[in-house]
Amino acid sequence: MGNSHSRAPSAGLDSGHAPTTPVIHRKRSRAFSALTLGCASAPYAASLPSYREYPSREDHSFSDRDEKRSLNDPPPLYAISTTPDIIEDVAADAYKTFLKQYPQYQLTWILDALRRSDFARLDRNGETYVDYMGGSLYPESLIRVHTGFLQRNILGNTHSVSNTSRLSAACASEARQAVLSFFRAPPGYTVVFTANATGALKLVGEAFPFGPGSAYVLGADSHNSVHGIRQFAKGRGAEVCYIESTAVGGFDVAEAKATLARHRPRGDGGTPPSLFAMTGQSNISNSKNPLSMVAFAASQGYCTLLDAAALAPTSVISLTETPVDAMAISFYKMFGFPTGVGALVVKESFLARLERPWFAGGTVDVVQAPGTIVTMAAELHERFEDGTINYLNLPAITDGLRFLSAYLPFLPLRLSSLTRHLITSLSELRHDVAGTPVAQILSRRPSKTVKTVGEQSDTGSVVALLFLSPSGQMIPNSFIEYAASRQNISLRTGCMCNPGGAASLLGLRDAMAELPCDATLHKFERRMGRELGVVRISLGLASDFRDVWHVIQFAKSLCDTAARTAMWEEWLGDRTGVAL
Repeated sequence: MGNSHSRAPSAGLDSGHAPTTPVIHRKRSRAFSALTLGCASAPYAASLPSYREYPSREDHSFSDRDEKRSLNDPPPLYAISTTPDIIEDVAADAYKTFLKQYPQYQLTWILDALRRSDFARLDRNGETYVDYMGGSLYPESLIRVHTGFLQRNILGNTHSVSNTSRLSAACASEARQAVLSFFRAPPGYTVVFTANATGALKLVGEAFPFGPGSAYVLGADSHNSVHGIRQFAKGRGAEVCYIESTAVGGFDVAEAKATLARHRPRGDGGTPPSLFAMTGQSNISNSKNPLSMVAFAASQGYCTLLDAAALAPTSVISLTETPVDAMAISFYKMFGFPTGVGALVVKESFLARLERPWFAGGTVDVVQAPGTIVTMAAELHERFEDGTINYLNLPAITDGLRFLSAYLPFLPLRLSSLTRHLITSLSELRHDVAGTPVAQILSRRPSKTVKTVGEQSDTGSVVALLFLSPSGQMIPNSFIEYAASRQNISLRTGCMCNPGGAASLLGLRDAMAELPCDATLHKFERRMGRELGVVRISLGLASDFRDVWHVIQFAKSLCDTAARTAMWEEWLGDRTGVAL
């Protein structure tokens, strides 16, 4: 009548009828073992769960030696050179100059080894990938380990008690624990698997008990999935209150505290609760909002929600130090694979306060039909996981988190150095004839110099900018994206689903405030007389000096009148062909 088998793998099973199926160890690869033991900082390596025994049918023809050979592990890290494969003499000279300015970059040599072992396809294909905010790249070893596991095992729908279902449920349980361990969650947290961070945010928005007298407070520099929660708040009679963005994104802490204090819940017991949603890191402005604001909002009586989709891939988040009520993440943004899986990492006490507007398969125990009686699933997380979870890909979450934990301590140092170099280099470029700037940096620049492994940066690794013509006019972003793709550079243009952040960077806050109800992007651009949006360059897990160097070379080609004109005419020709 509901989901009578949606329980933990061993719950409700008579020990006298326990299956006698042999068990196998879900082994990690040698590469993962080396990383976890030799590279990860102690808090990460110690906190991630070890592989457990799962009930499954054993393939006796598949030996340990065969398993290791089939995984085709990369060579040991110590056997790999630590000097990037820079063939061009000019690039090699530039790299030497870069190292003189950022000698601490050499402490991240292990990421150069990673580039060779897991991301060699970038160099084989001649691709410069600088869209890590759009999605991280998957490490090849993660795909090998995951596909090997799928080839050796049989997984079934978790809503049963068969051997295949028990294995899937065990993998799901392990993935849940891996998420909690990775984010250092204290007891009282659970994990709800969703399709992505947007799905996690929607779960909170649609079920939060807004009402007259309560408020939804959020920053203007937020993703549309955070803005979208205002529809649920307004629909239930709550007030929607914005914290204005600064000119370079994020919010001013004093203004944020004043806004939260001004709209804080009355605390009389009869008023519906209020919600503060904070963006950990902007996906367009490169600003990080201080996580200490979570504690301040909680002290004012707010429930708290953290959008960590852009923050989690390159920053350490400890839920022990920042006990937010709920946090939304997407795993493909962290380590590239799998897509279609995100999570709401949430306090069980907060989850119990949410009021879902419906129920579905997987979320209930008993449903009266016809009738009105509904008994929700006993496990809190099951009540929010509609239908069947993505059980085939959940083992990759455990492996991906273990993989990222080994390299995460090195990323802020590496990416901060590369981002600083990129911003400085682009800012110095000038047009060959007019001598005017080629680029206008709009996003927040790092103010802190990261010098040691494990140290955190004060911004992300995003550069939002406009390219300018010799007369100082904006070069259309559509041309930039076309020209970059012709040079095998993957970047992104537009407003990045963050209208508040984009408006702040572009100086359009007043124009945004005056938008008519029937506004469209086309009408807005016609009114402003140009394309709207920015060029976004974002670095991540596999980025190295060569990527930044290629972006700088692309920008230099825009300085050259002849080269720029040739690209422009080619672009116009392609546009004409498409129109015809």
